[in-house]
Amino acid sequence: MAFQRHNLLSLIVMLLIFLSSLFVSFGQMGNLEEVVKLHDNNLVEETSNNDFLQQAYPSYFDMVDDGSKFKGIINIKESVDILTMEKKVGDQTDSNKLKTINVNDYGAKGGGNDDTEAFLKAWKAACSSKGGASMVVPESNTYLLKPIRFSGPCKSKNIIVQILGTIEASNDLSDYKKDGRHWLIFDRVQGLVISGGGTINGNGKIWWENSCKIDKDKPCKDAPTALTFYNSKNLVVKDLNIQDSQQIHLSFEKCVNVQASNLKITAPEKSPNTDGIHVTRSQNIQISNSVIGTGDDCISIVTGSQNVQATDITCGPGHGISIGSLGAKSSEAYVSGITVNRAKLIGTTNGVRIKTWQGGSGTATNITFENIEMENVANPIIIDQNYCDQHKPCKEQKSAVQVKNVIYKSISGTSATEEAIKFDCSEVSPCQGIVLQDIDLKLEGKEGEEEQVKAVCTNVKVSNIGTVSPQCY
Repeated sequence: MAFQRHNLLSLIVMLLIFLSSLFVSFGQMGNLEEVVKLHDNNLVEETSNNDFLQQAYPSYFDMVDDGSKFKGIINIKESVDILTMEKKVGDQTDSNKLKTINVNDYGAKGGGNDDTEAFLKAWKAACSSKGGASMVVPESNTYLLKPIRFSGPCKSKNIIVQILGTIEASNDLSDYKKDGRHWLIFDRVQGLVISGGGTINGNGKIWWENSCKIDKDKPCKDAPTALTFYNSKNLVVKDLNIQDSQQIHLSFEKCVNVQASNLKITAPEKSPNTDGIHVTRSQNIQISNSVIGTGDDCISIVTGSQNVQATDITCGPGHGISIGSLGAKSSEAYVSGITVNRAKLIGTTNGVRIKTWQGGSGTATNITFENIEMENVANPIIIDQNYCDQHKPCKEQKSAVQVKNVIYKSISGTSATEEAIKFDCSEVSPCQGIVLQDIDLKLEGKEGEEEQVKAVCTNVKVSNIGTVSPQCY
């Protein structure tokens, strides 16, 4: 019997050692080296080391560092917390374990009064609650807020903000003198859920009227982002209406593990720089089941972003779904692991776009656009490495962000322009590993005519798979 016990203990120890080595190997495989192969090596081999990744995505490694000797290797448990977070929060809510904090109980009046201080007091109470809290913005009322920062870290990693009513931004420009780039900002929070079906109204008309893109005689200035999440992780943002932002509607900056879903984001087609969702220096972002129509990109993904998925998106009006712009002012930019799957774009000025400035450096790599429907979309598929969003013409430069390993798969519909595919790649850093698979684009309103649309392809080698129309020649 003692011998059997000894054998059993030995087997358990060996199993634990094996599992431990497996987890470490998994983390190293995901971060130290990746070889991408598809369709007989149409894509370009991708290798990187830990130092490169820390430079490209500094916020990611800063935030997952647990102080151990394995710095830089992803904490596997932490990376999947986002998948179970909503269930845990829901369980606690159902059992009445969360403390309810109503902004009205902290002095909020609504009806056009300044409720900034009341919201700050309510947030302080929620953030300091050890057992978690639900901060409630009641329905059937509109609360006026000046710029406000909801700061962490909080004592609990289980806070819900339920926006049932409407939050509206002050339209007094003098209220933004201290911080002209943010209206509502959540800073250094973990495990936060924001939902409720209510409305966040940026009240942006006064800002649009003063934009240099509307009135060219006015100086170009930044305007506030309506809702920003900064340096935060394990976030759920869902079931909200966000409208008429001063500039960007929703931004994730230096965030890790985010689910954004069931969002309706709207602004007039002519409102300048009103991106729907903006992702920068953030990792593990899931955007799904959302309707976005604004005056700029429906979704914009810029430098430092890694592992971003956008699924079931309806986009339009606007400038399409964009990666970039990247490399402005000769900057270094890195974007990788981006997937846009099941999207419908309607009447946008671009479809799926990668845009980089001349003179930059870095890479935009491992990008997939698939299962996308275009309806009267200008430039349905476009890589623009000569992007220039300024009044003066941009000078020729001798460097560029490298664009490589981009797959366009199962994209169909109608183009508003003759050029349905445009690859305007850099002469000094040509596009590599570009794959077109099962593409069927026609000219809007010209169904049945031959040679309806064309592909214009410069400094790029394209691999075609399946039926591809139009094709690069």
